[in-house]
Amino acid sequence: MKLNTNSIIKQCKPIYLLLAFVLLCSHDLYIKMDSYFLKPNQEATLSLYNGTFENSENIITRDRMLDASLVAQGKRTAIDPSNWKDQDSIITQLTFKTGEAGTYVAGVSTKARNIELTAEKFNSYLKNDGVLDMLQKRTTDSLLNEDAVESYQKHVKAIYQVGDVKTNDWNTVLGYPIEFVPQENPYDKYNGDTLEVQLLLDGKPLPNQLVFADFIKNSHGHTHDDESNEHEHDGQKHSHEHSTNTHKHAQEEKEHSHTSGQQLRTDAKGIVTVKLPEEGVYYLRTINMTRATDSDELTHRSKWATLTFEVSHAHGANSHTHEHDTESEIPTWLFVLGSFIIIGILVLIFRKKDN
Repeated sequence: MKLNTNSIIKQCKPIYLLLAFVLLCSHDLYIKMDSYFLKPNQEATLSLYNGTFENSENIITRDRMLDASLVAQGKRTAIDPSNWKDQDSIITQLTFKTGEAGTYVAGVSTKARNIELTAEKFNSYLKNDGVLDMLQKRTTDSLLNEDAVESYQKHVKAIYQVGDVKTNDWNTVLGYPIEFVPQENPYDKYNGDTLEVQLLLDGKPLPNQLVFADFIKNSHGHTHDDESNEHEHDGQKHSHEHSTNTHKHAQEEKEHSHTSGQQLRTDAKGIVTVKLPEEGVYYLRTINMTRATDSDELTHRSKWATLTFEVSHAHGANSHTHEHDTESEIPTWLFVLGSFIIIGILVLIFRKKDN
């Protein structure tokens, strides 16, 4: 039987294009957790998502990690590289045990790597990843046809709350080449509030930098919606939509973009004000890119930063409305009293009949 190779190639072409698309997509790096609200001395897992916030496509090898740290109770502890494990060859995870109650910080910083891109692919990457200032500069300088060799590095943080005690570790500066630093404890904030976050570049405030902020709704006990099964992607592969059960892939999307949510710019002090409209896990991302005018090998250098944390609702007297607490219910004492009265009436009726 003779194989029709031309037919096979035509049938497989969409698959080849999809694979090429996925491989050429840039990868943000995030620190994710099943919940950012933990109990003291609880076992928990940090997951490094290298791709999008909801879908990891590659692990982070240990030799790439310049730093991996946990900060709590005023103390910074380096994470032993051997404690990281890889899941399904796409997610790097750390299983650990929390300590005393407090606000914790986790951080990971990676070494620089180089990537070569054609002009077309580089321009597409700048557009889809929100590096719009560099795209505008290439347009203005008539450089859209110039191929690129970019050196990129990623520096990511997450802030999580253990127990009810709030500590000041949330504002720890890890000293990464670029990093987000909240100006207030995120766990003093609730849905409907705003949060100021400062962006530092080499330890100094970075003004006029484009920042994207977005969130996904909770998937655990801090929400009272019926959406508890959404957004639990730890361990699940290649879902690009905001639902765990749809498994929609890239070919079903109009465009692979990392620029959803709020588009913000840092002010003169490097600060953006992030709106927190709903409960959920919030994530900030930015890419600071410059031309490498001092290098014969590189055309550009970029530093990537992300920050993740969770926002819940306020726990005031009016924040929880449960069905068994509604005002329409009959008080227990009235129910008991009414029961005795009815029983008494019935006893009198039966006695009269017997007589």
